[in-house]
Amino acid sequence: MVKDKNDITVDKLREWLDKGKAISVLDVRPEAERAEWSIPGSVHVDAYQKLWENDPEALADVHLPIDNPVVAVCAKGRTSMLARERLEAAGYKAYSLVGGMKAWSLAWNSAEIVIPPAKGDVPGGPSEVFVIQFRRTGKGCLSYLVSAGGRAVVIDPSIDAKVYIDAAAKRGWTIVASLDTHVHADHLSRARQIEKLTGAPVALPETTRVSFPYQAVRDSDALPLSTAVALSAMRTPGHTPESVCWRLDNRAIFTGDTLFIDAVGRPDLAATAKGAEQRAHALWRSLDHLFTLPASLLVLPSHTDHPVPFDKTPIMATLGQVKEAVSGLPSNEKEFVSTLLSRIPPPPPMYDEIVKLNEKGTMPPGDVTDFEAGANRCAVK
Repeated sequence: MVKDKNDITVDKLREWLDKGKAISVLDVRPEAERAEWSIPGSVHVDAYQKLWENDPEALADVHLPIDNPVVAVCAKGRTSMLARERLEAAGYKAYSLVGGMKAWSLAWNSAEIVIPPAKGDVPGGPSEVFVIQFRRTGKGCLSYLVSAGGRAVVIDPSIDAKVYIDAAAKRGWTIVASLDTHVHADHLSRARQIEKLTGAPVALPETTRVSFPYQAVRDSDALPLSTAVALSAMRTPGHTPESVCWRLDNRAIFTGDTLFIDAVGRPDLAATAKGAEQRAHALWRSLDHLFTLPASLLVLPSHTDHPVPFDKTPIMATLGQVKEAVSGLPSNEKEFVSTLLSRIPPPPPMYDEIVKLNEKGTMPPGDVTDFEAGANRCAVK
């Protein structure tokens, strides 16, 4: 809830950044918190302690364009109010972000992806595919609306269901399915929300983990979008036992959390130590298989570990570029497993609770930010 006219909501800040409004974002959190995740383009001053100590020099090092509005940001929206008061006294038009970075975890932006025509086809031909990449800018979750012939699917939905539904309706597309590449551990799946609002079924890799009705996906299953376009499932266990990637012939592959553009998926979440080792071996075999595919394939992952700018530039790379980016991981299976397990980052906050909710296919009552706030930690480099 906005407390006064100089507080700003996440939605309004997201709108300003998406439109390219000339503003400054001032992050006043401690350095360790800033290093975990941040708003792209923000300026940082470690002023937390000084602001609460009422130190008159707390923001002495801040020099921002005086004509631009300044949005002060902290963890939960309290310290930023102190910063806003100092900024106003210094002559700035200042705001405090309501809910801070905790609330910012739900902010998103999008980018349109150009998929080249299939071999032998031309732009506008029967193989034409449209893709919109939706990005939770702080959380690093990436999801997709993929359409051909007026039919569309959502892959790994991680923001409000109505965003995908509205985007499809605006373009005259009909959503026919929501595809989760696996049972997620760092965000709540919105696939069942989409199903409730549109009737489009949830499709999941075949698993005993979930307790709700779904359309089971097996290795090599095809999901047609038009007479000339289909997505085919490719089983890639490792990050989770049931993980799949969705391949769009020789043009693109939606890799879920198996393979990112510069990292691979962690194998340990919701697993015992022995289970994590087994998954790491499975991940090596899955990656070994993936890297036999054409190097020109566009890799479209479901996460990134970097804050996502409001630049409308897709987060993607060719499979050849990704292979080079992860070349620091050993190619020998035994060494790969050992190295991977030695580099596991801390688990995402609340991941146990998120996994349980995703297995039930339910959303928690009320505000979901307590469950999802925090940086993305699904990648290993």
